[in-house]
Amino acid sequence: MTLYDAVSALPLRIEGYDLSHPERDTSSGFTRTTTVVSLYGEGNTGRGEDVTYESEAHDALRDVDDPFELAGTYTVDSFSGSISETDLFCGRSPDQSAFRRYRRWAFESAALDLALKQAGTDLATRLDRTYDPVRFVVSTRLDDPPTGDRIDAWLRRDPELEFKLDPTPAWTEALVERLAATDAVRTVDLKGYYEGTDVDQSADPELYELVVEGFPGALIEDPELTDETRPLFDGHKERVAWDYPIDGVESVESLPWDPEWLNIKPSRFGSIRSLFETIEYCREHGIDCYGGGQFELDVGRTHLHALASLFYPEGPNDVAPRGYNAPTHSDGLPSSPLSPPDDPSGMMWKADTGGDE
Repeated sequence: MTLYDAVSALPLRIEGYDLSHPERDTSSGFTRTTTVVSLYGEGNTGRGEDVTYESEAHDALRDVDDPFELAGTYTVDSFSGSISETDLFCGRSPDQSAFRRYRRWAFESAALDLALKQAGTDLATRLDRTYDPVRFVVSTRLDDPPTGDRIDAWLRRDPELEFKLDPTPAWTEALVERLAATDAVRTVDLKGYYEGTDVDQSADPELYELVVEGFPGALIEDPELTDETRPLFDGHKERVAWDYPIDGVESVESLPWDPEWLNIKPSRFGSIRSLFETIEYCREHGIDCYGGGQFELDVGRTHLHALASLFYPEGPNDVAPRGYNAPTHSDGLPSSPLSPPDDPSGMMWKADTGGDE
């Protein structure tokens, strides 16, 4: 039985739904808005989170009274088919086509959460797996101009923290040496595949060489491969990880070479089926995975923890509890690894704690 087979036939009864719109400032200098989808039925509520990076798309849902006809009896699979044919943007065209998958994921994950709860079970039990402790790294940008001060401040609070960093052309050799000396940098994200976003970064051979050589034990995520940059990865292909292009099995098969590492961001896949099929493909082909997040503000972050716990708990998971994304450092945040849940339910890892898990 495949992973999807284990959940696809679960009965699902939806009596109604609610939408809420959390908002929060982030350490990356922007205000994050998401939409939380709450489906309810038979005394239970299933929740999912739309991580679309377009505030106007979230605002538009506030202006439409009951835009979706969702009440009814389904299976997880039939709901997926129904939601795939629903215009979740209510006639608008989102800035990026990927946002349609992000919103679909919110509804599908909410539906699976609800179906599991209505069946009186949780995802681990349904998949005949166990929840393991989740190792996480902290993804953060450096100061402007870039220094290592922010990393030093985190390490003073918790010397065991590990990091995922986004190098830029402003990085110097001295800065790389300072960061490498912490022995805490596990992933460097070159963001070479982003287009039309605030974090686009063109291939820079000097920067690529600096980080490839300067962080010999770190994964190098999403390099843009050109005639100048591709040779820099000769002998280092096993350290290259892919994130932005990955939204299903076909995208994995289309990579420049057989990958060793993938960053799995569930929202990129849109559907439960696509996510589970890709995870199984990676397991069958010996591809290591780690989880990634998209500045989730609510239940989406707990879903990331649950999935990482089930499938790639020891990877350098970019799923730090939400408090690590706040503009100011806080004391008392959970340390890595995160402990498994005591009383799991549905898709949830643990009950929402308002920012720490």
